[in-house]
Parts: sequence; structure tokens; C-alpha cells
Amino acid sequence: MKLAGDFSFRFMVGKSVLFILLGLASQIAWSGNVEIRFVDLTRTGDTWQAAVTLAHADTGWNHYADGWRLVTVDGKVLGHRTLWHPHVDEQPFTRQLSDIKIPANIKTIVVEAHDTVHGWSPDKVKIDLGQSEGKRYRVNH
Repeated sequence: MKLAGDFSFRFMVGKSVLFILLGLASQIAWSGNVEIRFVDLTRTGDTWQAAVTLAHADTGWNHYADGWRLVTVDGKVLGHRTLWHPHVDEQPFTRQLSDIKIPANIKTIVVEAHDTVHGWSPDKVKIDLGQSEGKRYRVNH
């Protein structure tokens, strides 16, 4: 009987350690790359304004979301917004960029976000400028 109790105890401890490690791993993953929550594009005459909402577990000056950009599908930068400081206590947060020139022949753009540790995030928002809305974006003509 003692052997069964020892096994049960070791199993429970092992299971607890596993859950703790999984919890830490998920926290580390979330504090990694920047997440683009939403993009709101508004056309004003010949230019556009973008309001981009980001989420990132900024920890201070050593690790924070430090920018986002709009690019064509082939990677040409159309606009870039630098974020000059961490937003530790303001999550998620939205920042705007105006006077973006998107050529008339461009029908799709991509929004990318950057942080000081991981660089450009794999999380991107692809926007069809012909649609008024899509997954994580809205286009106002």
C-alpha cells in the first residue's frame, strides 16, 4: 500500500510541476511577439489614416512594442509608425498614422508589428482595400 501511495504522491507532484511549466510557457509566449488586435483605415482624399490597436506584454524599456507598418504584399513600406516608449500599463493600445499614400493599383496591404526583442511579429493583418471590413480590420472609403 505504501508503494501505491508513493506513486500517487509522485504522480500528483509531477502533474503539478507540468501545469506550472505550461503556465509559465504560455506567459512567455504571450509576452513575446506583438499581437495586432484591430486596424481601422480611413481614406481622406488622396491619402489614408490608419489606427492600429496592438497588444503586447511590455515589461519596460528592454522589451516593448516599438512600431508598426503598412506594406504592400511584396514588402514595399507604405507607412511606418514608431512607438517611442513602453505601454506597460496601457494594454491594448491604439496609435494612428496619417498621410499614408497608397497607390490606386494596390488592392491589398498588410499590417505588421514590431517589438524590441523579437523583431517583426508573425502576426499580420492582411487587408483587402475593396472590402469595407474583414477579420480584424475596417476600411472607410
